[in-house]
Amino acid sequence: MSIRRVLFRFLPLLACLPLVQCTTSQVTLDYEPHPGQMLAGPAQFGVGSFTNGRDEEPTLLGTVRTPVGTPIEVVRTTIPIETIVSNAFAHGLSARGMLSAGTPSFVITGEVMDLYCQQIVHPHGYAQIRVNAMNTSTGQIVFSKVFEGQRQSAAYRPGSGSPVPLLRDLTSRALQDAVDKALDDPEFRNRTGSVAAY
Repeated sequence: MSIRRVLFRFLPLLACLPLVQCTTSQVTLDYEPHPGQMLAGPAQFGVGSFTNGRDEEPTLLGTVRTPVGTPIEVVRTTIPIETIVSNAFAHGLSARGMLSAGTPSFVITGEVMDLYCQQIVHPHGYAQIRVNAMNTSTGQIVFSKVFEGQRQSAAYRPGSGSPVPLLRDLTSRALQDAVDKALDDPEFRNRTGSVAAY
């Protein structure tokens, strides 16, 4: 993460401190399975822990700003970001019939490199996740790759109400895009012997 980006995302939060009108909202992120549209695979996966590599507080998700950049609302998650990502992978695996009910052959771990929302003019959600697959028999990492998801909406009009619900949905879908790309990635499927099947 660049110094410029860190300053852009953190200085407005500091500016919120003396402002009475700068509020905080808590949100949850979700994963929405699409039955019949997902690539199935063998039930041989478990989900381990993800680390928070964002250099940010575990529950900080983003900031709502006016068109001139004045911060008016801080968005936080109800549980740590890394837990949200682990849960999303568990839901994604389960939706594909790939979540093991016993001892898994592979465990998915990784790093949350970025996960945030922001709104200046248009609401925006972004996710960047490093995904590892470890063979539980050998302890070897057989797959490691970075996946991204990004969603933006032009539907929100400043002054029409809080954009937080839309930011929540956009960030949820951005995270789901990254998860789906990872679980359906041909190299991931080949390396773990879970070639996709409808």
